[in-house]
Amino acid sequence: MKKAGDCDLKTCFLCRCSMAEWIPAVAVNRQHLAYRKGETLFREGSPATGIYFLYDGKVKVHKQWGEDKDLIVRFARTGDILGHRGLGGNQRVYPVSATALEDSTACYIDISFFEASLKVNPALTYKLMQFYADELQEAEKRMRNLVHMEVKSRLAEALLEISRVYNNKQFTISRQDLASFAGTTYETIYRIIQDFTQQQLITTEGKTITILNEKKLRKTAEG
Repeated sequence: MKKAGDCDLKTCFLCRCSMAEWIPAVAVNRQHLAYRKGETLFREGSPATGIYFLYDGKVKVHKQWGEDKDLIVRFARTGDILGHRGLGGNQRVYPVSATALEDSTACYIDISFFEASLKVNPALTYKLMQFYADELQEAEKRMRNLVHMEVKSRLAEALLEISRVYNNKQFTISRQDLASFAGTTYETIYRIIQDFTQQQLITTEGKTITILNEKKLRKTAEG
């Protein structure tokens, strides 16, 4: 991680939702940071000191699942907020980790300034409340899917979601990250990927996956 050049003060969640008069204060209180692919923005269990707003790149948000496994909670893209789960409670720690999937940059805001921003920007507070509600609904849906959906359907849904995050039918992701997002094993992912390839739902080249038949893949996700 290193300091990077300034952001445009327009892209991130904080700047989009704050009143124009508050933007100069954001400019003074931000730190613009650069992360290399595979570098961690924050770790699960570490003190929650601030909030991150993704300016450029892709980040996976993940949580330890068992002794030696990770479960990917979501993927973040340009403009998204990270670290907000550390806001609540008396002991403020990050309950998840965030790791860059590609070279990325983020604006870091100290929690005290972010809380001050919430107090003077009603629109920001309202948007954050909506974001929490949407994220809770998505988390509940994912937990339900982990219990009730077949692995093949979960993987199809995971591929569609990653395609949405990248805004492209072609994207690069490791098989291990796919397994962590779909809640299964590397070996199972490898086998189903071969099956999807034979059905011409997708094609693969190394870690790059291209969705060929989105309609049929969506039908598979729906079971």
